[in-house]
Amino acid sequence: MFIVIGANGRIGSAVASRLLNAGRPVTAVLHSNNNEADWRSRGAQTAVVDVRDTDGLRAVFRTGKRAFLLNPNADISTDTDREEHATVRSIVAALEGSGLEKVVAASTYGAQPGERCGDLNVLYHFEQALAAQPIPATIQRGAYYMSNWDQLLDAAKCGMLPTMLPADMKIPMVAPPDLGKAAARHLLELPRDQDVHHVEGPERYSPRDVADAFAAVLGHQVKVELIPRDQWIAAYGKLGFSAAAAESYARMTAVSVDSGFAMSEPFERGETTLEDYIGALVARSRGSHVAASRVL
Repeated sequence: MFIVIGANGRIGSAVASRLLNAGRPVTAVLHSNNNEADWRSRGAQTAVVDVRDTDGLRAVFRTGKRAFLLNPNADISTDTDREEHATVRSIVAALEGSGLEKVVAASTYGAQPGERCGDLNVLYHFEQALAAQPIPATIQRGAYYMSNWDQLLDAAKCGMLPTMLPADMKIPMVAPPDLGKAAARHLLELPRDQDVHHVEGPERYSPRDVADAFAAVLGHQVKVELIPRDQWIAAYGKLGFSAAAAESYARMTAVSVDSGFAMSEPFERGETTLEDYIGALVARSRGSHVAASRVL
């Protein structure tokens, strides 16, 4: 049995779907019963459990042999660093006595030691905690999610693409389904000592490339609008981030920009181009509302 945390999310759902399509047994770990019936209709077992419930999560792990681990995003109105460190501790503690033979964990490009720098620090601590326990762990560091542009669709429809990233800065980006595909493959590989894989898309793209991709699909010009660095904390606050979360995410953005998003070699490439991703996003929006993402 393969256990997949976050099966209702973009990456977790892609992992679970890949495994099911390969004929593998899957338990979809869900935070709520949303889509539980859908997963069961597709042949998966389901477990509704909060990842902060260490004992409950361990009980789920004991039903399987391999697991995909994803530390869920905290509510942006909270102190996200504090909350996400707490869920990391719970997930890692649940591995003790679980009987799992292998785990694959989602992390990020640029993961590094420190405090109050969003995912860069939280996921680095996740990696280190997994390295300190005995179950073989594969770390998959993903590039900047193409889905982070989803929330700017309405702005693009009005001809603008506000961003904190320099307009012509080429950075590694990746579509979440490609991360799910890679993680499913790693789950199927033989257990080994901890190793780290980097995954990004077929090319590196700039915000101007994103604007051009929107323009090509929407049929009108889309201009990049740079948000000055001294306005980043306020910009996050306007999106609903708490003061602590806004400061943390502004620092994470600054470190990412200043480091060039810590681009790494070697890496593997996903198949989804930015143009294909944006095209599919716009097509979906014509029939549904686009939910807000977390990062500019």
